[in-house]
Amino acid sequence: MSRPTLRARKQQRARDEIIAAAYELFAERGYVDVTVVDIAERAEVGRTTFFRYFGDKQEVVFAGEQEWLDNVGRRHRELRPAGPPSLPEALALLRDTTTAICTEATRDAGRYVLRERLIAENPELGDRAARKQRRFAEAMSEILREQGASAETAALAPQIALACYNAGREVAAGDPAALGPSVVAAFDRLGIASAMN
Repeated sequence: MSRPTLRARKQQRARDEIIAAAYELFAERGYVDVTVVDIAERAEVGRTTFFRYFGDKQEVVFAGEQEWLDNVGRRHRELRPAGPPSLPEALALLRDTTTAICTEATRDAGRYVLRERLIAENPELGDRAARKQRRFAEAMSEILREQGASAETAALAPQIALACYNAGREVAAGDPAALGPSVVAAFDRLGIASAMN
């Protein structure tokens, strides 16, 4: 794999600084009392630079999620099952995908805790989170259809995986260390084994 160019590294650094500045400000003042101008000033970038990386303040809260989903999509497309996946096979794959997303989401435990609090306290962030979950389910449905899954499997498996994630998230109650195990436990309760087994 080739090393990112200097320009790409600078862009990533600027993006990371914007995210770090935003989370610092959200922790200090709360979400509502922070503006894009505040974030840009804290990150020492202009508003134009902010908008080059993020469409709005809400998107900073969900930074990284699109990358996770893109990576998940790539991994699923590379799997290429021998035949059309059955519902149990699709669920096993989505169990592994969902637990991988939990690992990514909690990599920075402090940021995860703050993000969960912000989503709980701000209805517009809760709405954005729900829309992102729907997009995840739609993306997984599309991949399953590409792999030859039946319409029922392609529709049902992502919704069950999403329900396991949301149940685990509720049980974890904002604890990053509990998220992954709680989600795994939800899949276990339904008798859904990992595809790695």
